[in-house]
Amino acid sequence: MKKEVLDYILVPSGLLLMVAYHIWLLHRIITQPTRTVIGINAINRRIWVKTMMEDTSKNGVLAVQTLRNNIMASTLLASTAIMLSSLIAVLMTNSNSQPSVFVYGVNSELGFSIKFFSILVCFLVAFLFNVQSIRYYSHASILINVPVKRINQSTHLTAEYVGRALNKGSYFWSLGLRAFYFSFPLFLWIFGPIPMFSSCVLLVFMLYFLDITFEFGWAIGNVDDTDEEVGMTA
Repeated sequence: MKKEVLDYILVPSGLLLMVAYHIWLLHRIITQPTRTVIGINAINRRIWVKTMMEDTSKNGVLAVQTLRNNIMASTLLASTAIMLSSLIAVLMTNSNSQPSVFVYGVNSELGFSIKFFSILVCFLVAFLFNVQSIRYYSHASILINVPVKRINQSTHLTAEYVGRALNKGSYFWSLGLRAFYFSFPLFLWIFGPIPMFSSCVLLVFMLYFLDITFEFGWAIGNVDDTDEEVGMTA
């Protein structure tokens, strides 16, 4: 019974820590986008789209090749996610989980099924996010070759619209990658709640240094209007 208490305390605490960090990160992206890597990259992508669309005859091939590389990266993650989902599903249906002395926590067949199912959900979510990323990247790869100077003012196709499509693809790619990150603590949960909670703490520290920039706004200067736009669409 004492072993099961660890699962009831440490596992929700680890998941709550991960969720709380991402809620804080989302708030920071909305309110202070230039102090996050995601916000700065979103601003720079809009600048890149506008630059590419100003002279499509010169930059068209470069733009399409860049977006194709992004599509290939999303395709790789989506293929990996669905492959791992299939593997986990096979393990769930064919394995007869036996109690193990190496697992300090819930050690029943039902417990192992819940752990495998949690990992399966993470990989399925990662697959869906990466598929949506491919969708927006493909959409942007078509629109980015439309020259801005020849666009009729009555149409709604602008560099800002293409930039939003590109940023949505990047956001979905980031979410798919986060789902992979979430699967790592859930995988360690198989070996007990203590490794799972420890990995959640380490992962939050690692993501903090990957998500936050300590060089405040150096890459974009004073772009208050752009900051507000990114905050509304992030």
